[in-house]
This record gives sequence, C-alpha cells and structure tokens, in this order.
Amino acid sequence: MQTRRLGKTDLVFSSIGLGTWAMGGGDWTFSWGPQDDELSIKTIHRALDLGINWIDTAPVYGLGHGEEVVGRALKGLSSRPLIATKCGRCWGSDRKIFSCLKPESIRAEAEASLRRLGVEVIDLYQVHWPQPEQEIEAAWAAVAELIREGKVRYAGVSNFNVAQLKRIQPIHPVASLQPPYSMLVRDVETELLPYCREQQIGVLAYSPMQKGLLTGKVTAEWVAQLPADDHRRNDPQFRAPRLAANIELADGLRRLAEGRGRTASQAAIAWVLRRPEVTAAIVGARKPSQIEQTAPAADWQLSPEELATIDALLEKRQQAIASALAGRK
Repeated sequence: MQTRRLGKTDLVFSSIGLGTWAMGGGDWTFSWGPQDDELSIKTIHRALDLGINWIDTAPVYGLGHGEEVVGRALKGLSSRPLIATKCGRCWGSDRKIFSCLKPESIRAEAEASLRRLGVEVIDLYQVHWPQPEQEIEAAWAAVAELIREGKVRYAGVSNFNVAQLKRIQPIHPVASLQPPYSMLVRDVETELLPYCREQQIGVLAYSPMQKGLLTGKVTAEWVAQLPADDHRRNDPQFRAPRLAANIELADGLRRLAEGRGRTASQAAIAWVLRRPEVTAAIVGARKPSQIEQTAPAADWQLSPEELATIDALLEKRQQAIASALAGRK
C-alpha cells in the first residue's frame, strides 16, 4: 500500500482511505439503503489488514450511526487507524438534516464525535460543507480552538472552493481539502488542484468510483432494484440519458483492466490517483470483498497508453450524452 504525506502535516495517509458513508445504514436522507453493522465492522478490519491506515466518516452518516459503527470497530485494536470526521451537518428529532456552522454547534458536534468514536483526539476534523457560507470563518476559528485544546490534531475542509479557502487560511492553516473527483466529475482540475498544489494543501478525493457507477457492475436493471431509500435513485448520473453512457464507459474500463489482470474499479481509482496533488482517494465499501477488490488500485500507475485509452472512452461518453440530449429537443 502506497502512502503519501498530507499537505504540510506530519500525517502519512495510505493512498486509499476507507469511506463509511454507506455504513450509516438506511432511513436517512442520503442513505445507501440498509446495511449490516457486523459486516461493516468486518469490512473495516479487513481494510486495516490490507494496509489502509485511515478511515473517513461523518456524524451525518446515518445520523450518528456511522461513527458509532467505526467506534465499535476500533475497540480492542492494538493500534488504531487515523480518523477523519466532519462537522457542520446536524439533525433534529424529526431526523431532518440542516446546516449549522455556529461555534457552539461545532464544539458540541466534536464532543459527540469523540464519544461515538471512542477516541481522545480526532486526527483530521473537516468542515463538511461551506454552508451557511457567512459562517465559515466563525466555524474555522472554532475548529482552531479545538486544536489548541488538544481535541483535534489537524483541520481540513470538504466541498470548499478556492475563494472560500482563501477566506479561512489567515485564521488557521488548512491541512486538506476533500472534494468530489472522478472521471465523471472533474471540476477540481481547473482551479482547485493547482491551488492546493501551490499552497501545499492535501487533497482527499471522494467518490472516485462515482458511487459505484465505474465498477463495471452497474446495469439499468441493477439501478431499478435499488432500495427505495437509496439516494442514488435521484442522482442524475444514475438516470437517462447519462446512465447508458456511464455504463458503456464502465464496460470500456473493465475491458482495459481485465487485460492487465485488474478491475474497472481499480482503473477508476488509479485514474484519480494519477494526479500528484491527490494525497489519497476515499473508497467506500460495505463488505470485505469490496475493499479487497479496490485496495490494489493504490499500486497501479496507469501508463500513457492506458490514459490515452481512457481519454478516448471519456470522449465517446460525452458524445453519447450530447447526442441523446440533442434528440430530446
């Protein structure tokens, strides 16, 4: 398992991190459907066996449940992995999620996360979304105070743009940015990745497999059978006209990967890791076999020929979507 230093910090992350979004289980707004907790714990332990040394989670995953599952998995370990969690997404007794970045809320969230995770310090504490935007400076100052108190080691952000990063940097150093980044979502390449390189801000890319679309296993029938509370049912990438083009892209990745004894999932992750600005890719898993299939991506450096093949597949996808949209007019 390859490792990379996170920005200017002394944290060394495996280039694959285990994402726990789906481990939050069902019955909340952005769920992935029901999930077996014991299977989640086995998945976490298997990830550690494979050399993954950090876990990404958040209070909002399952409305506290995801962190509780991670906390259960950590009990009894001789040495624990690095833990990255987040703040800024809250919920009420009605289970409705809302954004809050007020300092008192940030502090309460941190204390609750420490309890659920069963740890004394959070290695990387990330502001989940810059919402409400007018509160990001106050939130960042609150996280900096938690660092001074020894409850947090380093502070990062998720889903921030360059202008927002510039607003908070004078308050406290930004250790990392967690943006969405995959073959299908490439906005970060224009401005964010170059800025992070210049500022030595670590980049932790989430959804490198685009929520499973790039695994080579998704079909229209599979999507139609997703649980009613799986948020992907409402994701435009899982609906016409993009779905058919995305499935064809994944099939192309699968053919490329099989020729190297690899998988489409590994190709998608390795493609994200090709960028030197990217410290690590966050890879979600719901059972041990999934992380066993994706972890080897850390050691695959795509060749110029492989990258050219992927570029051609991406261009073909764009043309297919454009043609389908034009046909609707």
